[in-house]
Amino acid sequence: MALLSLNSLTFTFAEPKLLDGISLNVERGERIGLVGRNGMGKSTLMRLISGELSPEDGSVTLEQEAKAAYLTQHVPSDTVGTVFDHVAAGIPNIGAEVARFRILDLKTHAGKTLSDEEQAEFEALATRIAAADAWDALHRAENQLREMGLDPDGAFGSLSAGKKRRVLLAAALVNDPDLLLLDEPTNHLDLDSILWLQEFLGRFSGTLIFVTHDREFLQSLATRIIEIDRGRVFDWTCNYATFLKRRDELLAAQIQHETLFDKKLAEEEKWIRQGIKARRTRNEGRVRALEKMREERQARRGAMGSVKMRTQDVERSGSLVVRAKGIRFSYGDTPILRDFSSEILRGDKIGLIGPNGIGKTTLLKILLGELEPNEGEMRFGTKLEVAYFDQLRSQLDEDKSARENVSDGADMLSINGNQRHVIGYLSDFLFSPERSMTRVGFLSGGERNRLMLAKLFTKPANVLVLDEPTNDLDAETLELLEDLLVEYSGTLLAVSHDRAFLNNVVTSTYVFEGDGVVREFDGGYDDWVRQRLMIPTKPRITVPLNQSSKVKLVSPATPQTKSKNSTARKLTFKESRELEELPNVIDRLESRVDEFHARMGDAAFYQQDGDSITKQKAELARAETQLAESLKRWEELESRSDKTQSL
Repeated sequence: MALLSLNSLTFTFAEPKLLDGISLNVERGERIGLVGRNGMGKSTLMRLISGELSPEDGSVTLEQEAKAAYLTQHVPSDTVGTVFDHVAAGIPNIGAEVARFRILDLKTHAGKTLSDEEQAEFEALATRIAAADAWDALHRAENQLREMGLDPDGAFGSLSAGKKRRVLLAAALVNDPDLLLLDEPTNHLDLDSILWLQEFLGRFSGTLIFVTHDREFLQSLATRIIEIDRGRVFDWTCNYATFLKRRDELLAAQIQHETLFDKKLAEEEKWIRQGIKARRTRNEGRVRALEKMREERQARRGAMGSVKMRTQDVERSGSLVVRAKGIRFSYGDTPILRDFSSEILRGDKIGLIGPNGIGKTTLLKILLGELEPNEGEMRFGTKLEVAYFDQLRSQLDEDKSARENVSDGADMLSINGNQRHVIGYLSDFLFSPERSMTRVGFLSGGERNRLMLAKLFTKPANVLVLDEPTNDLDAETLELLEDLLVEYSGTLLAVSHDRAFLNNVVTSTYVFEGDGVVREFDGGYDDWVRQRLMIPTKPRITVPLNQSSKVKLVSPATPQTKSKNSTARKLTFKESRELEELPNVIDRLESRVDEFHARMGDAAFYQQDGDSITKQKAELARAETQLAESLKRWEELESRSDKTQSL
């Protein structure tokens, strides 16, 4: 007998049916990844299995005496109680008594004498726990917390989101479930927590059904894939990578079948509309077959559309976006950055990796000029247009509709110089007209993320800052976002714990290693894992901690790569004036080069006469030569200036 059986299960919030007569068997020991587009019913199916919802038709049958535990994707905001209190709550009917018993038991082990009232309570609790056969659950709770590295007496409300997830998982496991249901267990976890959870669940001996947007997590754990699509389920007994290949083959075959079906239907419709002579002689069986084809075509549910994303056209930034040199920053006695130095150029795509709360968002604010470092020098480039994707989605007003959040109440939006109605624009992000009028507070996590992307891409930007952009997005939308960012010609800074996203998009990573140390590695997540094992790895720390410098903020900026062959000869008065003027010269030359590139990118440019085209190309070559010479001269003078100042 199967551990879990779903028989003709039907559930509807509104037409069409979310789940339409689905049937499924789950055997013991399976690890099932539940996949599908946002809004297809994954979380709903989990709630039906857990008993939180009741089906309209059909049944959910769990093997007799088998136990199931459900971990939702939402972390409670409770600030009351200890870690052990929350874990003990997972013991049915007697959790509060178990938590109280532990407090009294610890008191006796600490050599303290219980009062008469406490002693009586202690004995009564022991009796009730024994009667409920809950001693094993008590020991399991203590062992789980020990294995998860959690302090049972710590305050639950003071924990990070990742630690709270561990507590909730311990609460789900304390009753020794046969079936564990996990809905987006990696949401808002940092990489260390995700890797820990992945390894922990790999050792779980029960049956696992989980929903996740983390493709690496899914590939590592799932031995079977169940896909929900348009009310039906598709069963794939394979890992995630194999599923993707087989699913694409099935979709191609399905499209071919539907194309042939629609062609035949059109031919039959043409036949039925022929003249009176044809009607007198038409075959009644053929007519009945046509009616059946019409019904089949009408019942067909089209595949959910794909998000249509594109960035707004904007003037290119200067070659240099930002340069940080010897940056230090701390909150009180807690160091966030120690002598961080880096140079970000136009077109760089940089990922930020590190535990939650270590300072990734702080570094972003410093790189954007929103926060001033305690020490060090920041140089900012020219023509920077920044668009920011906030991890907490605080840019969305929950009391306003999706439409109002994107357009600020206006009917029309300017998208790349064209006027578009806001409803039509939101349809590109899979919002129906009705859903566009829905308050943000009622939108799902995936819908909020799509809305944030829709709002983000209304703004012209040559620097994109994305703080956890992948949470709650389905795999198809994630892949489209990745394709867009790979082709994006501007600069990208992205905080993400999604390993596949980092591998597919970024060209280098800033890795926070603790105690203010940040190192830079080429490539994405897998490249970092490989490089960190190599010794030596050149750190970003270049100045001893006992050495200080004043904060110096300069804008606009120009490159300052030091010339190794520069001498320490003091600059003459003329050279000092030249050094002061060079940033403006370089800025003007960069603008001139950008203007030529913009002209030549227009098809009308090549409709001019040949002499004019040749002349302008020659002017561009001269400007590029002058720019290169100015940059070289600036490097030489700046290097000598720095060296003489340090003597």
